[in-house]
Amino acid sequence: MIKINLLPIRASKKKETMRQQVVILVAALVGLLLVGLGGWIYLRSQISTLKTEISNSEAELATLKTKIGTIDNLKKLQADVKKKLDVLNRLRRGKTGPASRLAALSEALPDKVWVTKYTESEAKVSLSGGAMSEELIAVFMKSLQATGSFSNVELVVSEQSEIGGMKYKRFDLAFQITDQKP
Repeated sequence: MIKINLLPIRASKKKETMRQQVVILVAALVGLLLVGLGGWIYLRSQISTLKTEISNSEAELATLKTKIGTIDNLKKLQADVKKKLDVLNRLRRGKTGPASRLAALSEALPDKVWVTKYTESEAKVSLSGGAMSEELIAVFMKSLQATGSFSNVELVVSEQSEIGGMKYKRFDLAFQITDQKP
């Protein structure tokens, strides 16, 4: 019988198998390393992209904050202008009040007639003063009636008085305001 030594073939097959396994292991490790390196590079690029987006967003946020500050200043200015316009409107509405009535009274006042007391309550006015003659009082009453600001002008009291040795006519008038506006 012939004996064949098959051991070296088995050993060589084992060595060949082991080499194949080492090559596969190295190839797997290299492949794993390449995949990991590729993932790392991808994540780094994502991080840098996000950082640039964050810096751009922060710059835009800063510009928007300045714009918001400007808008807030404009709103404050607008509120101030509105308050001033409201004051002007109130003054315009009040323009027809006492100032216009006193201007009409001043225009109706003839020379040598003076007013010593002016009292206004709602639409009624009482006025005291002095004049050099009764005719001047009558002219004053007609002038008051003619202004259109006053109506029902009535003489309440007219008496002669003396001041510093000079005689004059003291008078009291009562009348109503016709241009009374709310």
